[in-house]
Amino acid sequence: SFKMASDSPESLMTLCTDYCLRNLEGTLCYLLDNETLRLHPDIFLPSEICDKLVNEYVELVKTDSVYEPHESFFTLFSDPRSTRLARIHLREQIVQDQDLEAIRKQDLVELYLTNCEKLTAKSLQTLVSFSHTLISLSLFGCCNIFYEEENPGGCEDDCLVNPTRQVLVKDFTFEGFSRLRFLNLGRLIEGVNVETLLRPLASLAALDLSGIQLNDVGFLTQWKDSLVSLVLYNMDLSEEHIQVIAQLRKLRHLDISRDHLSSYYKFKLTRRVLNLFVENLVNLTSLDISGHTMLENCTIPSMEEKMGQTSIEPAKSSIAPFRGLKRPLQFLGLFETSLCRLTHIPAYKVSGDKNEEQVLNAIEAYTEHRPEITSRAINLLFDIARIERCSQLLRALQLVITALKCHKDDKNIQVTGSAALFYLTNSEYRMEQSVKLRHQVIQVVLNGMESYQEVTVQRNCCLTLCNFSIPEELEFQYRRVNELLLNILNQSRQDESIQRIAVHLCNALVCQVDNDHKEAVGKMGFVMTMLKLIQKKLADKTCDQVMEFSWSALWNITDETPDNCEMFLNYSGMKLFLECLKEFPEKQELHRNMLGLLGNVAEVKELRPQLMTSQFISVFSNLLESKADGIEVSYNACGVLSHIMFDGPEAWGIHEPHREEVVKRMWAAIQSWDINSRRNINYRSFEPILRLLPQGISPVSQHWATWALYNLVSVYPDKYCPLLIKEGGIPLLKDMIKMASARQETKEMARKVIEHCSNFKEENMDTSR
Repeated sequence: SFKMASDSPESLMTLCTDYCLRNLEGTLCYLLDNETLRLHPDIFLPSEICDKLVNEYVELVKTDSVYEPHESFFTLFSDPRSTRLARIHLREQIVQDQDLEAIRKQDLVELYLTNCEKLTAKSLQTLVSFSHTLISLSLFGCCNIFYEEENPGGCEDDCLVNPTRQVLVKDFTFEGFSRLRFLNLGRLIEGVNVETLLRPLASLAALDLSGIQLNDVGFLTQWKDSLVSLVLYNMDLSEEHIQVIAQLRKLRHLDISRDHLSSYYKFKLTRRVLNLFVENLVNLTSLDISGHTMLENCTIPSMEEKMGQTSIEPAKSSIAPFRGLKRPLQFLGLFETSLCRLTHIPAYKVSGDKNEEQVLNAIEAYTEHRPEITSRAINLLFDIARIERCSQLLRALQLVITALKCHKDDKNIQVTGSAALFYLTNSEYRMEQSVKLRHQVIQVVLNGMESYQEVTVQRNCCLTLCNFSIPEELEFQYRRVNELLLNILNQSRQDESIQRIAVHLCNALVCQVDNDHKEAVGKMGFVMTMLKLIQKKLADKTCDQVMEFSWSALWNITDETPDNCEMFLNYSGMKLFLECLKEFPEKQELHRNMLGLLGNVAEVKELRPQLMTSQFISVFSNLLESKADGIEVSYNACGVLSHIMFDGPEAWGIHEPHREEVVKRMWAAIQSWDINSRRNINYRSFEPILRLLPQGISPVSQHWATWALYNLVSVYPDKYCPLLIKEGGIPLLKDMIKMASARQETKEMARKVIEHCSNFKEENMDTSR
């Protein structure tokens, strides 16, 4: 009953349902007394819409951490005159007794309750109100539904002394459920008498008794003319069971599989048992014997087995008893048996562990009700994706997404599933994946990170996110991704490898995004988090990738974002800058990142006075001579000083070093740089550089700005010529050439910049008519 992730666009119905559920108050409902949801009185909805609303609601609550469940949601469907329900699938903790009670007047045809552990015997009574219409019912994993609370004293005061006890209800039966055909009682608790419970049902067609141990199943023969599907997963069988099954001649689907790890089973499958099934169950199209040990050899001699083209013809079957089949089976479950590795298996679909197709069939068949087996099947898929190439990529991805959504709290599935996703989304598969599918992967990865604080899951999830184009592919979940990553980085006990990946992701997320994104992330505590990481690394005297990425991330998040620059200063960023310089004098990459960030701070006029100290100015002046990372450190130090100089002599509030002396060092530095330097820098806008052109107070700042433009338009013309033209740089340069205060060499350079841009424009003119 769970939905496969699909790759086609969402239907209008799905989009509308989703919108209504996320905006109940603005669409179908109003709030009564500020707390209870009520349906607008003029709304009448058919079952097609109501079923979808309920089923999607359950899905949303389960898989979208941001979506808040509504206490009174089910009461919206209490009146069949305005809303009709027919087929609903409810799961896990979302559903309580009062929810079913609220919809008791509905004529339900199909009710699937899966692992609804909060339901008690009160809900058994509610089921009776659906008895005249129900055709399909599942109580799979509803382990408390046969328990009621009994207050032994029966009096109010006594309750405090004797808390309520859970008592098993023994007198409930399916009396009156005259239309019930399909029933799933999987994982029913011990002590309920299945035979008595089921006896009133006249003509059962499908019965699932997974995980229940019954020593006597003789009562099943009362449905020998109607039963077409029987599931006895994890039941320890005996000869008596086999004899009863052989009498159910109408069976089309028989599942006697088991989890071979779960406990010690005495029963072993034999050739004779399989022969008995083939002879007696002539309508069989689907058989599952996964996890069974074969007592004797059912296979034909290996010489014959390997011969000819692989065939699904029963006559050629490598499994001897199946040679008696009239036609190939639609499905044959052989997962975790030796039989799945044979050559000729007479079935269209086989679950097993031999190859990708069999493994995917296993994940598909067992995901909903058998997570213990699904996690082992996903583990096999993980190996296939890691070592070989997946040939059914879309199907594999969709199955893993579905399993992760369906079992959000199952550690094994979260670990193996998140690991498989990493390999299934890497670059070699990239071309085959639609935007929608990649969005679904991101959603399911973030759910995993949110609900699972386990190291392996967190690491797998972070690694998987690295397979996406950042920030583009993560923009639709921008806030949430950042919050999750900051949360990981703020944990006190930190796994080194996760820390490294998370900082790398944080850095990528704030690179090349709009300023409002940067401001929002700054407000989430991004700057503070990075500075804390830097402080920790300083204390350990280690300059590793985490240290470098943290400074790089600060450089990116402060780019043209004054609020974040101010935060950097307020949280003692300058102190950390000096300490890092002192502790790691040789770390070139680190110096470049730190100075890039200070360049951003220096662009903010209101913050520049805080950089105006003897200590800082001396440090920046000394870094002008740095040969670290080509010209980058020297260039950035000169940029910081150019903005400070731009405020004029009266802003120079220190005696040492002298302003003129620093200016001289700046000229010398700029003249020493190679104009053809390949750059380790990325400008989104020239605005902070262009600011320095139309002024006479600091010719050296003017020169630095012109040098920067000349270098960028000559080394990367395709990127930077259009940017300079678009931002109005050419008239500013022309005006500057006319200025008396500008230096001759600056004017020369400005002319070259203009020339470069006009040549670029001519070369790229569109001459086609």
